[in-house]
Formats: sequence, C-alpha cells, structure tokens
Amino acid sequence: MASRRAAVGLIAMGFTALVSMGGAAAQDYPTRPVRWVVGYPPGGATDILARLVGQRLSERLNQQFVIENKPGAGNNVGTESVVNAEPDGYTVLLVNPANGINASLYAKLSFNFIRDIAPVAGLARVPNVMVVPKDFPAKSVEEFIAYAKANPGKVNMASSGNGTSIHLSGELFKAMTGVEMLHVPYRGSAPAITDLLSGRVQVMFDNMPSAISHIRAGTLRALAVTTASRSAELPDVPTVGDSVKGYEASAWFGMGAPKNTPKEIIARLNKEINAILAEPEMKKKIADMGGITLTGSPEDFGKIIASETDKWEKVVKFAGARVE
Repeated sequence: MASRRAAVGLIAMGFTALVSMGGAAAQDYPTRPVRWVVGYPPGGATDILARLVGQRLSERLNQQFVIENKPGAGNNVGTESVVNAEPDGYTVLLVNPANGINASLYAKLSFNFIRDIAPVAGLARVPNVMVVPKDFPAKSVEEFIAYAKANPGKVNMASSGNGTSIHLSGELFKAMTGVEMLHVPYRGSAPAITDLLSGRVQVMFDNMPSAISHIRAGTLRALAVTTASRSAELPDVPTVGDSVKGYEASAWFGMGAPKNTPKEIIARLNKEINAILAEPEMKKKIADMGGITLTGSPEDFGKIIASETDKWEKVVKFAGARVE
C-alpha cells in the first residue's frame, strides 16, 4: 500500500513538474523566430497587415516574426501548411475571410478550419471597395450595372483568388444585380491590381488596404464600399447597398495557430496583439488602410470565425459558386 501511495505521489509530482515546465516555456516564449504564414503573395491586404503587426511583435517579444507567403488554392495551401505544422507556437496563420468561405466553397478540403486551427486574436475588419480603372465609362454603381448589361461578355472581374472575400463580394453582386461578369482569379491582390490599372480587367471588389493608395492617387476610381455604412477614410464614396438593397460584405483578419497549441502561448500572443492594436500609431495605420482594430479574447475571435463561416455559406449557396 505504501509503495502504491509512493508511486501515485511520484506520478503527481511528475505531472506538476510538466505543468510547471509548460508554464515556464510559455513565459519564455518565443525563444526562436516565429513563422507567420500568409496565404497570398506580398502586397495584398493580408500581407500588409501581417507585416505591420509582425514588426511590432518582433520588437515586443525580441524574436523575429517572419512573414512567409504561401499562395495557392485560394489560401488553402498556406492554411494546410499551418494545420500540419507542429503545435508549438512557432508557426501561425494570418486568418482571413477565405478561411470562412472555403469551408463551403470547396468541394473537398483536407482539413476542417474550425476544428484544426485554434483562434488566437483578431486584428482588423475592413470594407472591400468596388474599384474600376480611372477611365472606365461608369462613374457610379447604377452606371456600372447599366454598362455591364448593355455590354455582355465585356466586363472581367478580377479577384485575389477563388474563394476570397474579394471573389465572393463580386459573386454576391452578380447574383443580386443579374449582371454578367467573367471572374478572373489571380494569385493575390497585387497582380490583380496591376492588370486593373492597365485596363486588362474592368472591376474588382478589393480589400481597401491594397486599393486605397491607388484611389487616393486617382489611378483607380472607387464606385462604392461593400459595408453597410460608409468608410471614414472614403467618406464621399457611397455603399453598394445604396444602389443594391441588402448588399453587405466586409473582410476580417486575425491570427490562428495549429490546434493543440499550448493555451499559455495563445494567451501570450493574444495579450501582445491586443496591446499592439491599442497603440495610437497602430490604430492610425489600420485606419489609414480603411479598417478598424478587432480586439478581444481568443474566444471572441472564434465566435467571429464561426459566424462568418455561417454567413458565407449562405452567400456561396446564393451565388451558386463552387470550386472542385
């Protein structure tokens, strides 16, 4: 009996030691560079935001947060690489609307995002903006609809890839207006914007961070923002809903990690990110990109992911979009 009690005591001591070691590891975290995977090429909204926040995380935690661009399959290549990574806090994901959309858009996925990625923290919510080349004939949403209906087959709609909020914002517009637009997916916003500037494609429902500098420079014309209310950064630009009743869409961004990542590490990252988002300079930078900060607990961000996944499932069905 005494030996059994001794064995139980040793097991308990070992468990306590492991817990203490885990807590200590989280307290010391990170001890080496952290890979922050972005599922798009450099230059788009997701990449811009990751680099802004990643730089501050590097400075605050004294370890590099290295942005690793892994484009492909509408964000699925980057997401899958994080799903399959070690859950040790040294590989994280820039979460974006495609993660909510792809669950219903793609016929087959090798992962279940809500099950396989742990929410860490929200970063920002931004409107998409309907933009056309500066010399495009239409100067309003109403004129665009009229032009597209009068010129079937002549309007090409660019996006940053199948299943992105940029793609689905356009698909929702098509479904709600009856206009014909040929979807032209690119490997990220930057190359799509390049072709939009040259007039090779005629419209894009881009995330505001990657489009706003071109709008301000006058090289692209903003017809409308996709949110229910106007953007403070583009106060003179109407909403799509002003012309298409009931239309609303927005992009949201955050950080995720592989499931089973230690809760202490997730809590550390969440605390640091919320502190960064509270900085006046960071708030201004995100506002200059047309967004608002998205603070809260990991559970708060998880609720956003779940509600957006449900919302976009309805949009995918409504638009009849599907990727095999």
